[in-house]
Amino acid sequence: MGEVVRLTPIKDLKLPTAVLAVAASPDSKQLFAACLDGGIWTVPIESGIPQRLGKHESYASGVAYLAKSNQLLSAGYDGMLRWFTPTNSEAKEIRAVKAHNFWSWKMRISPDERLVASVTGQYLAGGEKYEPAKEREPSVRVFETETGKQVAAFAHTPPVLSVAFSPDSKHIAAANLMGEIRVWELATGKQVATWTTPDFTCWGIIKSHHYIGGIFDLAFSPDGRELLACGMGPMVDPMAGNGKQTWQRFAWTETPVRKVSQIQDADAGTGLMESLRFHPSTKIFLMAGKLAQSKWNAALFDASSGSLVHALDCKMRITDAAWLGGGTQLALAGATGQGNKKDGRYPDFGHIKLFDGVGSNPPPSK
Repeated sequence: MGEVVRLTPIKDLKLPTAVLAVAASPDSKQLFAACLDGGIWTVPIESGIPQRLGKHESYASGVAYLAKSNQLLSAGYDGMLRWFTPTNSEAKEIRAVKAHNFWSWKMRISPDERLVASVTGQYLAGGEKYEPAKEREPSVRVFETETGKQVAAFAHTPPVLSVAFSPDSKHIAAANLMGEIRVWELATGKQVATWTTPDFTCWGIIKSHHYIGGIFDLAFSPDGRELLACGMGPMVDPMAGNGKQTWQRFAWTETPVRKVSQIQDADAGTGLMESLRFHPSTKIFLMAGKLAQSKWNAALFDASSGSLVHALDCKMRITDAAWLGGGTQLALAGATGQGNKKDGRYPDFGHIKLFDGVGSNPPPSK
């Protein structure tokens, strides 16, 4: 790899419907997709031919591979967590757990693979000003991956759109539509930090008189001392989805919580950012999502300075991302427009696009 970090497209894997989440096998030969049709699909990278392993009763919103148990775990808008065998020749559902009465917006696995967290919440009017109503069920639930047993439930203000585990698997963070972030200690259930950032949300003043925007993904820094959030900043027209492409970084262990850094105005366009991932080297991180008006919808940032390293327009809405091969490749999942029916069926509009060129040990930006 040269001195410049640059993503080069190498393959476009197509699926029947939009891909909402993606995961990879440890050998990086197989991808797993959670899709709009409720399907959990396996996609061998070499052949690119997808096969369905299982199905949710509504959109499948999350998927993760459990290397220690060789199982696949998924979440969906049916409120269920489902465990599968990951091989298409012997695919079967191992376990199903009712996690929520409403949708699972986001699912994450703890780094030690012992726990799975899922967040939920419906935006219901809590008063005449259409402020969010209180939750009807715990917005954050945590389960054992081995048994499916619930081990924790935490309160938040719905809808809660994102969740993340700390690198040591001892803390969990969750954030909502209104920019409220909370962190809990898993061993005690104690809430150890809470703060609100106004830069990911606003009150709709055209067409929709309610909160719009939100924090769509979270990621702890590799040392666990800071927490990154991404989403979309304030906008005037909610139908346009043209809020600022935004990430912010917080020192969550400090009292009060301190904002450490954020995306530079010169680097940001407009659009909804939905995925935040640190490179395995910890030197850079990725933010990706939906483009409104800008030059890019996937970008790499230097983890130390926060400066933009590389950016590109992937020509699709990006919903999730996964690093492969120790960081040598990147999988970006999402969808293009559905298109019109041809010969009695809609064309495939789900995509997992593979990129090369990052390397396992990228240099710092200059």
